[in-house]
Amino acid sequence: MKNISWLIARLMRMSAPEVIYRVRKACQTELQAKGFCVASPGLVQGKSRSVVDGCLTVADVDLHLRAADKILSGYFNVFALRGCNLGFPPKWNRDPLTGITAPLKFGKKLNYRDEELVGNIKYLWEPNRHLELVTLAQAYSFSGDQKYANGCRELLQSWFEECPYLLGVNWTSSLELGVRLVNWAFAWHLLGGEDSVLFTGSAGQQFRSRWLESIYQHCHFINGYFSRFSSANNHLLGEYMGLFVGSTVWPCWKESSGWQRKAKAGLEEEAIIQNFPDGCNREQGIWYHHEVADMLLLCGIIGQENNVSFSDAYWMQLESMIEFIGSMADTKLNVPMIGDSDDAVMVRFVPDDCFSVYRSLLASGAVLFTRADFAQKAGFFDDKSRCLLGKDGESRFTELLSSEQSEAEGFRRSYPDGGYYILGRDFETDREVKLIVDAGPLGFTSIAAHGHADALSMVLSIGGEELLIDPGTFAYHTERKWRDYFKGTSAHNTVRVDGLDQSVSGGNFMWTRHANAMCDTFGLSAEEDFFSGRHDGYTRLSDPVMHSRSITFLKDAGVIEVSDRLDCSEEHEVEIFWHTAESCTVEIEADMVLVRSAKSTLEISMPECSLKPMLYQGNDEIPLGWISRRFDFKNPSPTIVWKGCLAGKTEYLTVFKYNFEQRKGNES
Repeated sequence: MKNISWLIARLMRMSAPEVIYRVRKACQTELQAKGFCVASPGLVQGKSRSVVDGCLTVADVDLHLRAADKILSGYFNVFALRGCNLGFPPKWNRDPLTGITAPLKFGKKLNYRDEELVGNIKYLWEPNRHLELVTLAQAYSFSGDQKYANGCRELLQSWFEECPYLLGVNWTSSLELGVRLVNWAFAWHLLGGEDSVLFTGSAGQQFRSRWLESIYQHCHFINGYFSRFSSANNHLLGEYMGLFVGSTVWPCWKESSGWQRKAKAGLEEEAIIQNFPDGCNREQGIWYHHEVADMLLLCGIIGQENNVSFSDAYWMQLESMIEFIGSMADTKLNVPMIGDSDDAVMVRFVPDDCFSVYRSLLASGAVLFTRADFAQKAGFFDDKSRCLLGKDGESRFTELLSSEQSEAEGFRRSYPDGGYYILGRDFETDREVKLIVDAGPLGFTSIAAHGHADALSMVLSIGGEELLIDPGTFAYHTERKWRDYFKGTSAHNTVRVDGLDQSVSGGNFMWTRHANAMCDTFGLSAEEDFFSGRHDGYTRLSDPVMHSRSITFLKDAGVIEVSDRLDCSEEHEVEIFWHTAESCTVEIEADMVLVRSAKSTLEISMPECSLKPMLYQGNDEIPLGWISRRFDFKNPSPTIVWKGCLAGKTEYLTVFKYNFEQRKGNES
């Protein structure tokens, strides 16, 4: 019954053309299951091409060699499983978290959401993206040690054997195939391309032919199963990315040129459709913003290397997306965890948990768009940028880094399309105050799959140290309780009414009713910054409630005033949430809340208010008081809640007063 309810809700989010499209695809699936419309590579014509001109130099070779040695010893990092011994090569159809082995049935008919059948699909799919293959290929390229190349061959041969064409969960999602193709392209290049030592002799040629056959099958599969209509989010871009890279790096079949044209046109179109003109990604998830920007970056650079030119509009969109990252990041490159995140990277160029995807995009963007502000915000040229742009790119970055242009000059304070507004002062200094308000759409398409119910939420960073935070994501397909919590209203610095989320959830990746948020006023001056906005999420109640929020930053006083007005006629329960970083300590003294961090203190009060503050940290039952910095990781984090009842139109004033006094023992 639960599945039927979800299916009905999902169908209601589809247009008539989408239903027709999905029926056609279901028919195609039935035909393929019976052996029709399957990939038939034919004669290989021509040779592979290069992906990039760089890729052969990094700052820390030992880091890559150590990571490669761990992989050869069978130790993988898969989300919460750190240094987990999966064996080498691993069992490709076994979920490393639960130990469940997914059946080798026709992939498009497998229900990958069924935990009893496949386990945790995120954990199963992650090693199958072959990020580790690139690490091994890098180690071979940097050291010349044959064991790393042999490891690549062993890994791939085992995958070909255990994941035959169209069978199993590794042949269900076109996005997964697209990401795998991109990693294969970089590994192929790092292993020497057509001149790879792995392709010598008759056995080597057989291995090359088997790999090429699977590449063709991947391209054919993606071309037959694009994520269209309400599913046309980052998945569709990732599928175009995989098909573009596959057909560009391996233009070896009669279909290759057609695939490339289709993929390039799709990338051009979706770069505009999936992102607002101001540079914000429409999914309203900043990690997915990074993923989409990275897809555009990789395809653009691979296109340049192979004389395939993308339009000016494509490159301008990418520049705007990277500029958005610079705007949202504080002076220490902390970026708020707004919306969903699954920690995905397209290619793991740097096998280090401390690697910053945002810093890397800024560094690469600095070179591509001659942006000194990007370079200064990034601070240094990272190994991923070095792999993509080479030594010439590093030289250009060094020149930009020494430019006299002010770091903050190019970064905007408002993104009206995406709905983000930035209040603050002393940007890019140790005394920076940065407050970001979210008054944007819930998410993209009718299902808004990766959006959170966070209308009018805000985050606050002082001196590059996070104080008020967005707690992140934690879970996707499994652990529904935690999935609902982290994407729900109570996990954000905003107001909840009657214990309900602002928007109505219809499943893990579907919202059936969307709260509409908007900015009414945004003003900046030397003395104060001001924002006011509202959302209609609670007007669905029998007694409709309209939530309006205004924020005034009084700069000289070091005070932030947040006024929440609730317009209604009857009695309602109200909760006002403030989530703090896990590094903070929080104390309640009478009606005053004191938040201490290493560099500053924040006093929070609600003058002339009958509501009383309560503190939660690591509560499993409610749940409340958690932060998730990485997918499937969560840690206790202090959360303050003012809770009570209102009757009719009511306004609540919350006052934040900050100072830079350090706690004892932390003076520097």
